[in-house]
Amino acid sequence: MPFLELSFDLGPLSTAPDAEAIEAACFEAGALAVTLTDAADDPVLEPLPGEVRLWPATRVAALFPQNAAPLAAARAIAASLALPPERIMARAVADRAWEREWLEHFRATRFGRRLWVAPHHERVTAPDARVVRLDPGLAFGTGTHPTTAMCLEWLDAHLDVERVAESAPAPRELTVIDYGCGSGILALAAARLGAARVECFDIDPQALLAAEANAAANDLTDRVRIVRRDEELTPGADLLLANILSEPLKALAPRFAELVRARGRIVLAGLLEAQAAEVTQAYCTWFDMSRFGARGDWVGLTGVRRPRDP
Repeated sequence: MPFLELSFDLGPLSTAPDAEAIEAACFEAGALAVTLTDAADDPVLEPLPGEVRLWPATRVAALFPQNAAPLAAARAIAASLALPPERIMARAVADRAWEREWLEHFRATRFGRRLWVAPHHERVTAPDARVVRLDPGLAFGTGTHPTTAMCLEWLDAHLDVERVAESAPAPRELTVIDYGCGSGILALAAARLGAARVECFDIDPQALLAAEANAAANDLTDRVRIVRRDEELTPGADLLLANILSEPLKALAPRFAELVRARGRIVLAGLLEAQAAEVTQAYCTWFDMSRFGARGDWVGLTGVRRPRDP
């Protein structure tokens, strides 16, 4: 069954309604679904937890039943959002299996030498492949973002225990924390590459649900533990991964120093080139810091925990 789509571009952010108001106006007019996308190429950086920011140029697309009256729906939306009705465009959209169509564009990808991230429907036959099964979902993280890709490649290159946890009692006892886990992709990768215990923590309950489901789907629940409160994380980790944002990374430096054992490592990502120096400075009291990669404007940092606090 085809649908009716009404779409429009918002004006300047200073005068644009917020995301909740936009969605409410569309749903009140009878929309079945509402999508907000970047109409240009402007990343939205540093949102606060729970915050939804609009792009400088935001496009709104609202999907309606085929029999909806386009003019009446457009007028209702325009009135609610104080927009000129002529800005709202209407078109017919064919019905498609949207989830299947998205999955068809998500292919198995190799990160480094051994590590693969693949959808459940695709088989990976490469020798010595360590495969994380992951389908696109609500929580961030399928390996497509440059910061996630850098972390996955670091794990593949370094998770040979002697490099990451030189003084760990035995290879099978390597412990990892994925702080800000999103879908749990980094935790799953660490477990697949040999970590004995991985703890996942995120402030977003949806992310924890996704990480828990993904751990079960990969048969890794025996090694991947979902932690719902920061204070429940286990100190003494050999490796802590945090692919979040620069401001939280800076604020969390003392906490990460508490969680990582002496000579343990941290891997920090989610920051831009211009933010790397400040983040490095925030950690240098406890860690010997260095860069491990860069992709476009994104950079990754790693650090080794000093044996004693100064």
